[in-house]
Amino acid sequence: MRFPLYGVVAVAVILSMGFIAVLGYLITPDNSAFANRMEVSQATKQPGFKSQYVHLKKDKPTVGVSWWKGMLFGYPVESVEIPVETLKKHNDSLTFVDATSGVEFTKHISELQSLDGSYTEHRIYRLGTDRYGRDLLSRLIIATRVSFVIGFIAVGISLLIGLPLGLCAGYFGGWVDKVVMWLVNVVWSIPGLLLVIALTLALGKGIFQVFIAIGLTMWVEVARVVRGQVRSLRERAYVEVAQMMGFSSWRIMFQQILPGVLHPVIVISAANFATAILLESGLSFLGYGAQPPLPTWGGMVKDHWPYLLMGKPHLVLWPGGCILILVLAFMMFGNALRDLTDPLKNEQ
Repeated sequence: MRFPLYGVVAVAVILSMGFIAVLGYLITPDNSAFANRMEVSQATKQPGFKSQYVHLKKDKPTVGVSWWKGMLFGYPVESVEIPVETLKKHNDSLTFVDATSGVEFTKHISELQSLDGSYTEHRIYRLGTDRYGRDLLSRLIIATRVSFVIGFIAVGISLLIGLPLGLCAGYFGGWVDKVVMWLVNVVWSIPGLLLVIALTLALGKGIFQVFIAIGLTMWVEVARVVRGQVRSLRERAYVEVAQMMGFSSWRIMFQQILPGVLHPVIVISAANFATAILLESGLSFLGYGAQPPLPTWGGMVKDHWPYLLMGKPHLVLWPGGCILILVLAFMMFGNALRDLTDPLKNEQ
């Protein structure tokens, strides 16, 4: 059976957004840390807005960073950026009107900072600016990286806990199975978002706390499915032969049984990835997720939802659309994997 077409589309979307997330600060128009250059005079501008800036020298020179560190954490701002309305060039000075204060200034060339051979810069905000005058496209790109990191770490934590517990419960049975299933039922009975909020309140607010909180709520489904698969696989002939040969229980579980449960685990992981993104977005919207100035899609929706009724819905639609596209892509990818590995469909 071939991989479904909708699965191919989902993979293309995931890889494209993943590639953007990896590049991060290398492709953002605003490559400062967290894409956090604020300019109140440029707030809530429409997509395609153009502005001109003058670069002034800082009191202290900026210390450069390596390419690798800049790609991961952003680059330091090398100058003081001033948005200008009008600009006149003289032989050894610039005269401009500050767009924020409306005051006219004249600066000597010695006070200006040359960037790429120029003291001025024309900047285009492709998707507009947010309520603080920050470049919306840059914030969306960095938020894409945050969503992928949260998804990978949360799914990793769920696998790290759920796989061993599910293997032990399904293989050993008895009291081990009862204890694991009791724990699964207890966690399963609590609504996921409420449990994440409770863990976040206990652990504190922050991006790392979100990683742990979401991961600790997603392992139960992994453990339950793995347990069911192991209970059927432990009766297979090759497992009985391994037991007769004197192999240890741990060797049998991880070498003979574990490969047989990887397919459903991969499908669940794809769905859990989408769930982790939704949970993080919900937490950020409620104020319990990653804290400013770190950009997240949910946090951007939280900051700008009133603008839906103020004639600037793009401030909410851009991050909301990113959440929709990435979650839908992972759900479609999981469904495609399920259809591909379904024995009943493969026989048709």
